[in-house]
Amino acid sequence: MTMLMTRHADPRMAEIADKVERGERLTLEDGVYLYKTDDLLTLGQLANLANMRKNGKKVYFIENMSLYFTNVCEAHCAFCSFRRDEGQEGSYTLTGQQMIDYVEPHIHPGVREFHIVGGHNTNVPFQYYVDSLRILHEKYPDVTLKAYTAAEIDFFTRISGLSIEEVLRTLMDAGLKSLTGGGAEILSDEYRKKMRVEKAGVERYLEVHRTAHRLGMKTHTTMLYGSIESHEDRVRHLISVRELQDETNGFLVFIPLSMQPKSPTAGIKRRNPAYEDLKTIAISRLMLDNIQHIKAYFINIGTQLTQVALTFGASDVHGTIVKERISHAAGALTPEGLTRDELIWLVKGAGRTPIERDTFYNEIKVYD
Repeated sequence: MTMLMTRHADPRMAEIADKVERGERLTLEDGVYLYKTDDLLTLGQLANLANMRKNGKKVYFIENMSLYFTNVCEAHCAFCSFRRDEGQEGSYTLTGQQMIDYVEPHIHPGVREFHIVGGHNTNVPFQYYVDSLRILHEKYPDVTLKAYTAAEIDFFTRISGLSIEEVLRTLMDAGLKSLTGGGAEILSDEYRKKMRVEKAGVERYLEVHRTAHRLGMKTHTTMLYGSIESHEDRVRHLISVRELQDETNGFLVFIPLSMQPKSPTAGIKRRNPAYEDLKTIAISRLMLDNIQHIKAYFINIGTQLTQVALTFGASDVHGTIVKERISHAAGALTPEGLTRDELIWLVKGAGRTPIERDTFYNEIKVYD
């Protein structure tokens, strides 16, 4: 595929561009340099080239609903505004029937996925989390259950005494089909200590996904960027994901998550610059040569920047969601969800072809 590529006097950027055009894998040093460059245009062109080779002009979305059974959590991660203590104002733990009562007014035949995450609630047993999936699966057997983060799976092993594999098999028997990508944050032990990430460590996070992949499950993975981590930390995170993908080929998509400020009224100085968001999406596309899709998550970066991201390496715009809570608890200023028509407009407005998909990127409908 030939593309017009900006050329300039920077020999390091030219070297990286040559590697991308030849399909060669980028190194840690390459990734860090791309964060340092102020040549956003060339970076975007390179990421667009890499994405076009994989996906052409197709951009994927899904009709889904985000569900949260509980916000009670034992962890006190420094970046989280979603969690509550048991009994604290605003805390909740829903029964299966209460969740069905919430779903019923919103669901329609086009919904293909429930995206389910929540707190690490020690006031209920592991069986509660199993039953939460089972009641949804029995009520809505045609809706895919994409549920729980690797950190939640690790938490379940602690409260149940079961191994990772035993926990996953139990949940799969209840209807689980895929894991969500959350809980990765930054895959650095030093970062996790400083940010009080009181949940699965780096190796444990990766081991949960490795085990899920070995059991035949395809999963999702993320990176929460924009706090204390360095650019090198981010690139090392990407390489850790890339290495596991080399081993298992189990990741469907990578989702860069732009950190939201803790205060809903925080001003522009407390938010990631759009420049940094676009760089991170583009660098993710270039570093993760073995993952098919990079997601532009409109919840965190907004709808218009999501459109721009589709020429910076992104090939997925997530889904309808209905009502997102975690990022909005931290001050996201974006819509809590979008309709199918709005997602189609978003993609077409960027000059791309919207593809409605299922959880596993099987194409449901092409909107030419």
